[in-house]
Amino acid sequence: MTTFLAGMGTGLSLIVAIGAQNALVLRQGLLRSHVFAVCLFCAVSDAILVTLGVFGAGLLASIAPRFNTAMTWGGAAFLLVYGLRAAISAWRGGDALRAQGAARGFWATMGAVALITWMNPHVYLDTVVLLGAISSDFADKQAFAAGAITGSFLFFFALGYGARLLAPVFARPRAWQMLDLAIALIMWSIALKLLWG
Repeated sequence: MTTFLAGMGTGLSLIVAIGAQNALVLRQGLLRSHVFAVCLFCAVSDAILVTLGVFGAGLLASIAPRFNTAMTWGGAAFLLVYGLRAAISAWRGGDALRAQGAARGFWATMGAVALITWMNPHVYLDTVVLLGAISSDFADKQAFAAGAITGSFLFFFALGYGARLLAPVFARPRAWQMLDLAIALIMWSIALKLLWG
């Protein structure tokens, strides 16, 4: 259960950052348009990538022993820079969430979410590289992967269906600053754990 919770916490901390994919899920939730399909697509995509990261990274590490070290250092560097970007965004402020425009048709929406999900290099860094590197510290990889996948499903469906509740909060730039600051601290703490773990 501890490994499951560690996987869930790590997965959630990596996907909580408001990127293009999460902004699209929020937008669809605010518009109440194709919410279930979009959330399911994002969660299933994450499940595939997490599985590749957790189990594929371990296989690659056994073939190339230095792969784990390279992944750890590369992942830590990425997280430190990612955290710095979030901290700078928190310092500058000014962002606010606005759902603009009319709802798109089903296929146009699914095409957009597929493009944003699978063509985004950050999704591979977060799920395959970073989760793969972090999972190497746990003996029970199945529990770690299950936790990360459960976290993805919980996050995307909460984001999609909770968007209406979040809209008034994220219409205020101060809320984005607090979110960016929290993201920076989480990213830096994971980077330090990778380096010193």
